[in-house]
Amino acid sequence: MIHLDNIQFGYGKEKLFDALSLRLNAGTVYGLLGENGAGKTSLLKMVSGLVFPKSGQCRVLEHEPRQRQPSLMRQLYFVADDPYLPTTTARKFAEIYGVFYEKFDTPLFIHYLSELQVLPDQKLEKMSFGQRKKTVIAFALATNVPLLLMDEPTNGLDIPSKSVFRKLVAGAMTPDRCIVISTHQVRDLDTLIDNVLVLHKGRIVYQENLNKLAEASDSQPNLEELFQTITLQKP
Repeated sequence: MIHLDNIQFGYGKEKLFDALSLRLNAGTVYGLLGENGAGKTSLLKMVSGLVFPKSGQCRVLEHEPRQRQPSLMRQLYFVADDPYLPTTTARKFAEIYGVFYEKFDTPLFIHYLSELQVLPDQKLEKMSFGQRKKTVIAFALATNVPLLLMDEPTNGLDIPSKSVFRKLVAGAMTPDRCIVISTHQVRDLDTLIDNVLVLHKGRIVYQENLNKLAEASDSQPNLEELFQTITLQKP
């Protein structure tokens, strides 16, 4: 689904990615871990076609994201850490923007809002940051796109809502879907992700299937301890 080869990227003279390569496939929930400033947001934006590599190849669902072709845009959804929302209600938001996604499911969207305790007819501008974030998460899941990218989705959510978030994402996963979730709050992804990626100093320094790790150790890996161990070991 996502193929990055030898990506070089940065802002101005600052180099962020150096020879970054990555392969992500359908049927997997990926946890993209990294410290603040590691480039997690920039990586998701690159996959979405919002920023462009200086060199190297970026292919997503057989498209070049920088071209922003409608045939690609209707197959992916990017949940930003601080998403923009228009002055309207959650229900109207779905009516306006859901048409861009051929598999958008309005009843499912309303169900997700209910699970997350968001009122569909409340004005978005009167919602708290956490409520707006939950609205976007509900919309993203209801698009049923094959590629779903989430940047720090649990920021702004209270502890009960984080639990609901994990349940909804797990329930929305299908064999033909790829979900990538970035976070620096590692414990928020425990029990949810299948494959962990660690972005550190411009490269993916670790990628592993957690089910295989669990089988090898006869216990579920502790993501926070794993992340700390990896980043401390890498120069």
